[in-house]
Amino acid sequence: MFLCPQERIAKCHGTQCGFCTPGMVMSLYTLLRNHPEPTLTQLNDALGGNLCRCTGYRPIINACKTFCKTSGCCQSKENGVCCLDQGINGLPEFEEGNETSLKLFSEEEFLPLDPTQELIFPPELMTMAEKKTQKTRIFGSDRMTWISPVTLKELLEAKVKYPQAPVVMGNTSVGPDMKFKGIFHPVIISPDRIEELSVVNYTDNGLTLGAAVSLAEVKDILANVTRKLPEEKTQMYHALLKHLETLAGPQIRNMASLGGHIVSRHPDSDLNPLLAVGNCSLNLLSKEGRRQIPLNEQFLRKCPSADLKPEEILISVNIPYSRKWEFVSAFRQAQRQQNALAIVNSGMRVCFGKGDGIIRELSIAYGGVGPTTILANNSCQKLIGRPWNEEMLDAACRLILDEVSLPGSAPGGRVEFKRTLIVSFLFKFYLEVSQILKGMDPVHYPGLASKNESALEDLHSRHYWSTLKYQNADPKQLSQDPVGHPIMHLSGIKHATGEAVYCDDMPVVDRELFLTFVTSSRAHAKIVSIDASAALSLPGVVDILTGEHLPSITTTFDFLTDADQLLSTDEVSCVGQLVCAVIADSEVQARRAAQQVKIVYQDLEPVILTIEEAIQNKSFFEPERKLEYGNVDEAFKMVDQILEGEIHTGGQEHFYMETQSMLVVPKGEDQEIDVYVSAQFPKYIQDITASILKVSANKVMCHVKRIGGAFGGKVTKTGVLVAITAFAANKHGRPVRCILERGEDILITGGRHPYLGKYKAGFMNDGRILALDVEHYNNAGAFLDESLFVIETGLLKLENAYKFPNLRCRGWVCRTNLPSNTALRGFGFPQAGLITEACITEVAAKCGLPPEKVRMINMYKEIDQTPYKQEINTKNLTQCWKECMATSSYTLRKAAVEKFNSENYWKKKGLAMVPLKYPVGLGSVAACQAAALVHIYLDGSVLVTHGGIEMGQGVHTKMIQAQAAFNESISLSATGYFRGYESNINWETGEGHPFEYFVYGAVCSEVEIDCLTGAHKNIRTDIVMDVGYSINPALDVGQIEGAFIQGMGLYTIEELNYSPQGVLYTRGPNQYKIPAICDIPMELHISLLPPSENSNTLYSSKGLGESGVFLGCSVFFAIHDAIRAARQERGLPGPLRLNSPLTPEKIRMACEDKFTKMIPRDEPGSYVPWSVPI
Repeated sequence: MFLCPQERIAKCHGTQCGFCTPGMVMSLYTLLRNHPEPTLTQLNDALGGNLCRCTGYRPIINACKTFCKTSGCCQSKENGVCCLDQGINGLPEFEEGNETSLKLFSEEEFLPLDPTQELIFPPELMTMAEKKTQKTRIFGSDRMTWISPVTLKELLEAKVKYPQAPVVMGNTSVGPDMKFKGIFHPVIISPDRIEELSVVNYTDNGLTLGAAVSLAEVKDILANVTRKLPEEKTQMYHALLKHLETLAGPQIRNMASLGGHIVSRHPDSDLNPLLAVGNCSLNLLSKEGRRQIPLNEQFLRKCPSADLKPEEILISVNIPYSRKWEFVSAFRQAQRQQNALAIVNSGMRVCFGKGDGIIRELSIAYGGVGPTTILANNSCQKLIGRPWNEEMLDAACRLILDEVSLPGSAPGGRVEFKRTLIVSFLFKFYLEVSQILKGMDPVHYPGLASKNESALEDLHSRHYWSTLKYQNADPKQLSQDPVGHPIMHLSGIKHATGEAVYCDDMPVVDRELFLTFVTSSRAHAKIVSIDASAALSLPGVVDILTGEHLPSITTTFDFLTDADQLLSTDEVSCVGQLVCAVIADSEVQARRAAQQVKIVYQDLEPVILTIEEAIQNKSFFEPERKLEYGNVDEAFKMVDQILEGEIHTGGQEHFYMETQSMLVVPKGEDQEIDVYVSAQFPKYIQDITASILKVSANKVMCHVKRIGGAFGGKVTKTGVLVAITAFAANKHGRPVRCILERGEDILITGGRHPYLGKYKAGFMNDGRILALDVEHYNNAGAFLDESLFVIETGLLKLENAYKFPNLRCRGWVCRTNLPSNTALRGFGFPQAGLITEACITEVAAKCGLPPEKVRMINMYKEIDQTPYKQEINTKNLTQCWKECMATSSYTLRKAAVEKFNSENYWKKKGLAMVPLKYPVGLGSVAACQAAALVHIYLDGSVLVTHGGIEMGQGVHTKMIQAQAAFNESISLSATGYFRGYESNINWETGEGHPFEYFVYGAVCSEVEIDCLTGAHKNIRTDIVMDVGYSINPALDVGQIEGAFIQGMGLYTIEELNYSPQGVLYTRGPNQYKIPAICDIPMELHISLLPPSENSNTLYSSKGLGESGVFLGCSVFFAIHDAIRAARQERGLPGPLRLNSPLTPEKIRMACEDKFTKMIPRDEPGSYVPWSVPI
């Protein structure tokens, strides 16, 4: 039995690994219960708090859109043209009779949504609740008491008795502080049943909202008020609504209360700066009576004279109406458009008293620029009495920069960016008010300069539209043959219903223990002592393992790990290195004990964090890897021009939805042991477990049902974690479970390698690159892991789609004091390819040519040879490029972008087109081998056993589509074996045949940037891919777009921050932002090239899991194009060199203007920065 939302998400292919799917279903179900026919805006808002790492969101949105009343139109008017019009944004009509399909599912098959058939809340429970006498409830444990009063009297009595106890509604502030900061409250008071705290009163002066009203309810109330009252009365309400649209996600807004948000006084609060400038007041109550205090700077700074007393509670908040000639605006900039804490936010209010344009009142507040919300009172006071003109603006900027000062070492970093936003927001406020004044009195107030009008529009993406094009299955196929059809993921329904079982869903086993880790807090130090006595004395603690307890290990996969000790005993080389393992009866007891393990360190030098420091200290793991083709030195003598440059690419966290998870169960007989684990490489898990237990591999049974995402992060590190867990289970003869929390997982497991690429290119004036000398450095971290393999793969793939007749590339693996980095989707190519494309872009600028022309002139020409002398046929590369150029309407849109840029000073658009050649292979025959076992049972059912791991890519689904059929007269059991592709490379000669085949593609992306804030909007992306003969177009398209969105995150918003001491700050979704629904292109068009050649693969299909990540760099170069346009208009000289990721900070600071020049700058070396670029 399943419901409509579950069916549609599954059948629309909105699930891959499935770990996030129940959350998506519940968000959609909640929306439909409240709005059976939602609008697209409501749909986007409902899903705004959900994250998915696999799908890229498009199929989830398409599933949800089947419930919306829409015309089939994109509801977008980018470039002034609708999707249904032909021209700039229109796709060419598909020819009738063409053997292609445009849909991956049929809406006619779906169950209709019938709200009358939904489950109702049980009336019996409602009756019981009404009859039951309401009284204070008290819940307690050995450490904590939770009090839930039902009347104000009971609440006040509890507050007198426990004055330091926090008052909690949704627990969205106190809860995270307790979980992540270790803050402990022995008593918590929860007044969520007290009606007086949820009042909504409309008075003559404004609106009074109860402190317990949720932020979601505040949003609805304000939306209703703004519709009913005149605009001049609702200036503040409009501003609050603007911030409530992006504040957290709907799940948090449903729980968080207005009073809790205010009293928490977080430095980056979105609402407090607005409430502070709006003359709001707080109604307080205690046993002594009622009183009212202003929500002002003193309250926000927690000055005792202006704050709540310990026994007082906040009852309600007064938000006054605006007056005529009073204007209020809200501004914020975050790493991601929605559901992200602001880097800087602001509330601004001005009142002219009457229509003379003379400032009578002015109030400006900022969040994110200090330990609390900062009000620029002194500056505002000095500006009162001045006319609203550009001279006032210039004075205001300088006054506020002087008053709202940020030290260079300020927490959160991004200091110069924050200083720039302070004045950029002020400029936007000036323009907004000026425009309103002109509308009210056009005679006395001049219009805005035309170049400034573009500064007023926001960039938020609201509605999404997509198209797909793929080859139909062969009409000669038997009707029952599923190959080539978009079959739903085999576990799709189970994902959507929540019935799919992941490792941590497995029921508790009898006598089960829990294991957690104690990790190093130093980047490079000697371990002086480990004192576990306090931890061992705690109840429920069974054992604490150190490196001295564990034997050394050897596996047949030595290239995967060089850690002689799984737990460090003498020295640590990074923050997050495993030191101890704590085993206890429960997770709570284990984690509590882990905090009590005392480790004494003696710091060691040097602490090497960056690639530059590694180069300076000659800290490398292996000798350089080198590949050379042609005669580079001679070619440099023949060229017209030579340029040298470099680009840095940051790392990336895997951010799989399911963290590292394992359960190890000793069988108690013949030393056998079962390992249930979320891992990509069970053979390695089996080997390392057998090694540490000193048993043969056949004693270890490794079970992997499915994985909630992996992306390369569940191989080596998972093996280490399993080995320790298995040792503990074997030692105590009891099952042991280990589930990492998100922060632990990110800290311990590493991710994608940061890269430094240096290039020297020799080229002709027509853009032909004749000589290229490249150096790659990757930041491996403290241990080798797979870093050498990554650098080798990057070198073998660095030329991407281009034929460089003379090429020299060298690579070094840098040893640093960071957690060791490892495999991540794309495996070195996303970094190596970006370095090459950056070089191409700079060559184009030097030649005065469009980058796309230089890309085309240097592209492989059909039959050719790679730098490692492997023959290649790139016919499909050329075809992908031409088709992408046509379907994206590139030429028309390029002209439209240039026209837009000529008319808009503060907003710029960019367009970029990038080709893709992704070689597929693992460098050895053994690594490519595969086997399958097929059993046919007498009832006709079939069991297929194979070596693939289901982690969202649909491998089980494809295997079932490709299964063999047997006649009843032959054996009902059969095996198949594939020895592997011929794959080899000789690094001495630089020659070989490392890859079996190549995936080709092309991508075109268009963006718009806000030059004042650094925000960007992804307008449209067109992708054309050569996938061979697709076994399942739905799965293949899902892999392409999911990888593209992951790559887009890599190149734009996903940023890792480390302290100068090597401590990772970005350990969870609060600090590390992966793309959300608000980030995907408003238009996404994917086309699969019709198959044109047979290859030595199953059904001539191609593996697509890795290649699509690189397509995300088209967004990077589209932003680059937009920044170039901005700088060109401002007369700024080149060359323009931008590092990845291109965050709002980098975008804003590259768009230099009078505001970036106005801010104070700190001399390097005069302060200790909050973070260092890794």
